Amino acid sequence: MAARPSWQGHLKLSLVTCPVALYNAVSPRGDVHFNMINPATGNRIRMVTVDAGTEEPVERKSLVKGYEIAKGEYVIVTQEEIDAVKLESTKTIEIERFVPAAEIDRLYWDNPYYLVPDGKMAAEPFVVIREAMERAGQIALGRIVISSRERLVAIEPRDKGLVATMLRSRDEVRAAKDYFADIPDARPDPEMIAIAEKIIAQKEADFDPSQFNDRYEEALRELIERKQKGLKIARADEPEPTNVINLMDALKASLKGAPAAKPKKTSKPAPAPKKRAKR
Repeated sequence: MAARPSWQGHLKLSLVTCPVALYNAVSPRGDVHFNMINPATGNRIRMVTVDAGTEEPVERKSLVKGYEIAKGEYVIVTQEEIDAVKLESTKTIEIERFVPAAEIDRLYWDNPYYLVPDGKMAAEPFVVIREAMERAGQIALGRIVISSRERLVAIEPRDKGLVATMLRSRDEVRAAKDYFADIPDARPDPEMIAIAEKIIAQKEADFDPSQFNDRYEEALRELIERKQKGLKIARADEPEPTNVINLMDALKASLKGAPAAKPKKTSKPAPAPKKRAKR
């Protein structure tokens, strides 16, 4: 496995424990990265750390962390003191409960990781936990300290391993009512809704992630290649604003001009879940 683990520790289900490692399931977005260049010399610029009061340069290795408790007043904390704050979740993901997947609002889902056994001795207990979770058919919830904070993590079986997805905290998710409150409670024309439903039906298709390329990054690459070749850079035309005067006419025109969607693949119906014996 070429990638370095983002976290190493133990997965714990009651008294069953096994060493595990977390690997980031997604790669950083975008391969086009720009550096800041001095146009007069063509050299990269270097960021200098400066004291905000004296404006004197400071070596980065001599810096410490501080928490602002008042304007300009800080509590200084060393890295050794931060490392001394350890929770059980720093090195152990203990499964606390199981919940149905449908009960977790999609707003809470964040970064996914692959959770794998760490070492040959970990394979057997890992497989036992994974198999039991798959049969339960629910999402396991636990806690983990990663990136200097404790996160709630949702764990679910996938193929031969597990996927651990970090969940956002309640304080991170903003209330929808704060943004939707000004939307009027209007009752649209039923005929307009029916036409809109037909437009949606024309666009139905199976999800194919290979069709969703980063067109902006591709355009940036093309720009760089044209600059390398000394070609003229053509400025993209600004999209024309659309002023919808008659919504019904716009809907009918959209329905008439919408291309037919690709037929969806027929999949076998999922087997019915096994009934659990009553306690």
